Amino acid sequence: MKTKLFLALLAGVLLLGACKGSNYEATRDDKASSSSADTVAVSANSAGADSLPTKLVKTADMRFKVKNVQQTGDAIAALTVRDGGMVMHHQMQTNVERSEDIRVSDDSVKRVSALNTSADMTVKVPSEKLESFMTEVSHMGMYITLRKMDIEDRTLDYLSEKLKLRNRQDLIDQQKKGKVIIKNPVNVMLLKDDMVEQQIANMRTDAAVKYSVVSLGFYQSNSIHQEMIANDDPSAYQLPFFKRFGIAVSNGWYAFVDVLLGLANAWVFIVLGLALWGLYRYYKRKHGLGFAGGIKS
Repeated sequence: MKTKLFLALLAGVLLLGACKGSNYEATRDDKASSSSADTVAVSANSAGADSLPTKLVKTADMRFKVKNVQQTGDAIAALTVRDGGMVMHHQMQTNVERSEDIRVSDDSVKRVSALNTSADMTVKVPSEKLESFMTEVSHMGMYITLRKMDIEDRTLDYLSEKLKLRNRQDLIDQQKKGKVIIKNPVNVMLLKDDMVEQQIANMRTDAAVKYSVVSLGFYQSNSIHQEMIANDDPSAYQLPFFKRFGIAVSNGWYAFVDVLLGLANAWVFIVLGLALWGLYRYYKRKHGLGFAGGIKS
């Protein structure tokens, strides 16, 4: 009897252990399955990130001296077009460093000027041709004062904008299906504006990756320019001596005539003055002593 009871208890314990073991195995299998699914999801995201091409943005800058600025600018423009690029900015300027005027005649002056000529250019060239373009441009100069090239990796920035755009697009799709309700229409508009900005940002990145921006600055030695110009000093334009002498005599005669005419116009005052002067002389001669004594007293 005791043996049968012991066997029954042993069978119950074994059965309970078997049930717990099966539950543990099932739980472990579920966890393993969930972990595997998460691993697959992470692997899928990693695969999506790895499949994104590298976004490298190249920029370059060069400063150099040339023999002729104008000819070099034309050559660089032709080289840019040949490589499939585009000239975005081209400015050439000439500054007068010093200038001197040499008088050649009364009405002519030779102007000698020292000129400083320089130019700035900004071009876009295909990124795969950037190195060869820079090499060919460097051969156009007498010597290079500055040459540099920078490469910026925007792959992660591009991926970030792309994933943000996808998330916003999913939200918009759910909002259209009624799964998500956005009460304020302004928020929907702002969300769509953000999507547009992210698309434009990635388009700019694509354009910057495809075409590299190159800034060029070049100059030449000072040049001397000579030109004959009219004398701009009015005092230099005078008549010959004899003509000026004749004009002076004529002007003197006209002045003398004007004086005579002035005296003729004032004859009354002249006669009156002479009469007063004569009366004074007569009075002084007749009453000279008494007049003089009266003045002294």
